[in-house]
Amino acid sequence: MFRLQGSKVLAVDLTGDAVKAKNGSMVAYDGEMTFKRLTGGGEGLRGVVGRRLTGERMTVMEVRGQGTCWFADRAAEINLVRLHGDRLRVESENFLAAEAGLRTGTDFTGVRGAAQGNGLFTTTLEGHGQAAILSAGPAVVLRVSDRYPLTVDPGAYVAHQGDLRQTFQSGVTYRTFLGEGGGEAFQIRFEGDGLVYVQPSERRTIAGDL
Repeated sequence: MFRLQGSKVLAVDLTGDAVKAKNGSMVAYDGEMTFKRLTGGGEGLRGVVGRRLTGERMTVMEVRGQGTCWFADRAAEINLVRLHGDRLRVESENFLAAEAGLRTGTDFTGVRGAAQGNGLFTTTLEGHGQAAILSAGPAVVLRVSDRYPLTVDPGAYVAHQGDLRQTFQSGVTYRTFLGEGGGEAFQIRFEGDGLVYVQPSERRTIAGDL
């Protein structure tokens, strides 16, 4: 159903079924298609209220029909992710599309979201099917295990998948204030079993300015 044409365009073949995609990401289609805007970017009251509280503006549309629809967003790299009954959490700005059978919603991310300046909620996808996520440059997929936890720069974080616990930790030391540290005041630590997607180009975050 999902296939890449190059690295920056997603083609979705539809046979009467539907796909959820970021509003405005359609660049072309053939055949017969209908487009319907979905409220809030997530299912249920929590998704709508959560995005209103945090001021997040991600809007999702449903595309249904017969033919092929092509999606892209600001020439960003597109990465395909397959879910096998597990959950994918992705920054709202990095979501592009998902099969309609995947449940979408929002998840509370606590202080991590506030430090990134991206709100307190992130988009969740759960079930069986494919999703497409965006990254600034080709995303790197890093494995996390009980033996090998992972610490990630919030500006490079894109998404994570599997049974992972995330904690928010401060990297502020006297060296940071002297300009001799790593330049990042906060990091995200992942423990458990799963995958973390990071991009090779950092977005600007509040944490990086502290």
